[in-house]
Amino acid sequence: RPSMRPRVLLFSALLLLCVSCDHATKRVATSLLAQADTVSLAGDAVRFELAYNAGALLSLGAGLSPDLRRLLLVGLVPLGLAIVCVSVLRQRTLHSASLVGVALIAGGGIGNWLDRLLHDGLVTDFVSIGTGPLRTGIFNAADVFVVAGVLLILAGSFWREPAPADGDAPA
Repeated sequence: RPSMRPRVLLFSALLLLCVSCDHATKRVATSLLAQADTVSLAGDAVRFELAYNAGALLSLGAGLSPDLRRLLLVGLVPLGLAIVCVSVLRQRTLHSASLVGVALIAGGGIGNWLDRLLHDGLVTDFVSIGTGPLRTGIFNAADVFVVAGVLLILAGSFWREPAPADGDAPA
């Protein structure tokens, strides 16, 4: 029976890395963009502009009442993340890509949740990509981690873990 310790350490390290990176990028964006207009790079393919989002990804739920938004985004999201994290860590046969994917999703979710706690229910967003009228919504590093985690889980569902070597087979 394989030890859970390496999985827990990998998961925890990725989660903390995501939360730290998200927090750092939001602080830098806030300090650099607070008094600036939109900053464009690469022929306006990348735009940096400060925005505060009351909803979830792409402002989903921003139109809900403040009390319902607080219940969902500040109360239930971390509870759901905790349940998923514990469930995932208890699964010894979970594909490594799924483990990493869930760590990215949890790290992004916690990063945005902490931002909500610090900014009266709002999340700091600061970058969009696109060309002409085709642009993404304004997002942040936590959103990138969540999307990357979902994509990794989906991709991982098509991969198979290598079979254990003869000497590694369970007794």
